Amino acid sequence: MKKNIAVLAGDGVGPEIINATLTVLHMIEKKFNHSFSYTTGLIGAIAIDLVGEPFPKETEELCLRSDAILFGAIGDPKYDNDPTLKVRPEQGLLKMRKTLGLFANIRPIQTFDALLHKSPLKEEWIKGTDFVVVRELIGGIYFGKRGREDKGRTAYDTLTYSVEEIQRVGKYAFEIAQKRRKKICHVDKANVLETSRLWRETIQELSKNYPDIIVDYMFVDNAAMQIIKNPRAFDVLLTENMFGDILSDEASVITGSIGMLPSVSIGEKTSVYEPIHGSYPKAAGNNTANPIGTILSAAMMLEYSFDLHKEATAVRDAVDEVLLKGLGTKDIVTAHPLSTSEMGEKIAENI
Repeated sequence: MKKNIAVLAGDGVGPEIINATLTVLHMIEKKFNHSFSYTTGLIGAIAIDLVGEPFPKETEELCLRSDAILFGAIGDPKYDNDPTLKVRPEQGLLKMRKTLGLFANIRPIQTFDALLHKSPLKEEWIKGTDFVVVRELIGGIYFGKRGREDKGRTAYDTLTYSVEEIQRVGKYAFEIAQKRRKKICHVDKANVLETSRLWRETIQELSKNYPDIIVDYMFVDNAAMQIIKNPRAFDVLLTENMFGDILSDEASVITGSIGMLPSVSIGEKTSVYEPIHGSYPKAAGNNTANPIGTILSAAMMLEYSFDLHKEATAVRDAVDEVLLKGLGTKDIVTAHPLSTSEMGEKIAENI
């Protein structure tokens, strides 16, 4: 199989985790007789530094002509620490999501037996955790009208959703649930927010088309507690943009390291595969970041975009094998941690 992959390494540890992931993908090409073409593009702070904007037109065009996008991370302290700046790296991420129509972010939350001891939660509470967060990605407060009034002393951000936006991501969540344990937990704040009431009404109506799916409804504050108290109770967790952003980061603690978790943003035109962690600028250039989240994102790419299920399983099995041998980067092992590149090489060797 021949496929074109856009590679957007981005900022911070992005280039390092992407390089480790490419090592794994090269092994998949070799073992399974595939041919992937990789074309790099600029995004984030590095794009601002070089061309003056965080998501250049050239990168957009590259993404649109690619079969999938492998993405590292965005962010740089020199922009984070100056709130007056008009152009910021994160604008590139939001623009990419909107331009490519990336309406659904899928984040699997799954524990690894070899790393149960690394979680701050009790092993008996989290062992066997396996659920998926389905987050709406291009609507809500992150994309609503915003501004300042009263000479800058008053600020506002607007939370807006349409039925069509909710239906689109809702259908995707129901389809995922049909392939899993047929349970959806819809998370909102319908006791306070009008948008949440619209969400709940829309999902209730949509659920009539999926009589085999059990749908529960939970307020976001309760969901935040239940994810910690009983994560195994969840199968598919469906929610809006900001709630999904917060809850999926909270859920990452269950696995022992945020560096372990992959994600995919499903789009109308193409899809973006990325780890859920940020650019981690303190570690940039040190070759110490955990690449597993990115490598597992590549496994999702093989499965979701290329329909290569055997190859995706080979990557996941190789990750499991390496972890069971007690190997890992410094965030998951204390004795003799591997570097980012070494971790990629070890996983590739086990394919």
